[in-house]
Amino acid sequence: MRRLLFLFLLLPAMVLSQNLVSIDVHDVPSSKGKISVAIYNTKEGFLKFDKVFKCDSIVAQKGITHIAIKDIPEGEYALAIFHDVNGNNKLDTNWLGIPKEKVAFSNAKMRTFGPPSFKDCAFNVEKDTRISVSL
Repeated sequence: MRRLLFLFLLLPAMVLSQNLVSIDVHDVPSSKGKISVAIYNTKEGFLKFDKVFKCDSIVAQKGITHIAIKDIPEGEYALAIFHDVNGNNKLDTNWLGIPKEKVAFSNAKMRTFGPPSFKDCAFNVEKDTRISVSL
């Protein structure tokens, strides 16, 4: 009976496995500031600051900066990344809303008239996943 109870207690942890998403950000122009990453899990919330699923930042390393986000459940996600050169924790833009700081997205690039869609950037997490992007 104890073994059966233990199995029922352990089963949710096994079903809701958490994964590591490792991100390699290439072409970082300098070691100033930090690289900030936002993970989105819905198309409706994509690129909305109040709808970020998870986020993190790390000190920028010229060339390639590596960042790892833990505890990501299986599912579909999209990344938005920027080089926060001045460390003010926001993406600086000009008066037209065009980013002044380097940005990148998972699986897509900035369009001529705006950012890519969630669908363009989407990738699946079924196990630990590595993503490479270029600023």
